[in-house]
Amino acid sequence: MGIYGSPCIYHDLKEAVISCSENRVARLMRASQLRSIRRYKRPRYWIGRPSLVSPNQLQRQFTYDAPDEAWVTDIAYVGTHESWLYLAVVINLHSRLVVGWSMQSRMQTRLILDALTMAVWRRKPKNSPIIHSDQGSQFGSDEFARWCKDNRLSPSMSRRGNCWDNAVAESFFSSLKSELIKKRIYPTRAQAKSEIFEYIEEFYNRVRRHKHLSQLSPMAFEQRQIAL
Repeated sequence: MGIYGSPCIYHDLKEAVISCSENRVARLMRASQLRSIRRYKRPRYWIGRPSLVSPNQLQRQFTYDAPDEAWVTDIAYVGTHESWLYLAVVINLHSRLVVGWSMQSRMQTRLILDALTMAVWRRKPKNSPIIHSDQGSQFGSDEFARWCKDNRLSPSMSRRGNCWDNAVAESFFSSLKSELIKKRIYPTRAQAKSEIFEYIEEFYNRVRRHKHLSQLSPMAFEQRQIAL
């Protein structure tokens, strides 16, 4: 997809049994004027008040040794000529795998509940995962609270206006926007849905390397953990 820098390309070549060093890859990329895609700069946020709905159980702990101990979730806007498309994702902090997602034309509580339904159906967690979000109205609704209680999820909320409290979800959307959307406005919601589906399921989860995961993709990381 033309997004990698030298560290990821080096690991691709290593996996293909092609002998080279990371420094050589970087040098050849510079000579050919090839650069990785740079993410958008994060806006600055003030440190807001704690949530009165759910306490911040995560406390910026974004690394977990076991799967499905904690998930993060958030909603993003995608521009189309048919108006906005809203995307909700649920990410497993253990592997950075997108375990649930939903895309709809309206930003209602059902948007996030559909993403959570996919996550619960796919993962079937044995315990009660933390589900961390911002203080958006969808996450503070009675419907959301009842759904989490019925499905044994433990809600957690960031401080108001502080993106760093949900940095993993913010990082995912930053990658999506810089690597796929690239400030485009899609002609239709259907086209946007198709490309976002392919990005999440075919590229991000299965192929895209993460520095946090020792340059493995989320699925490869989970498979390696199972094999250990």
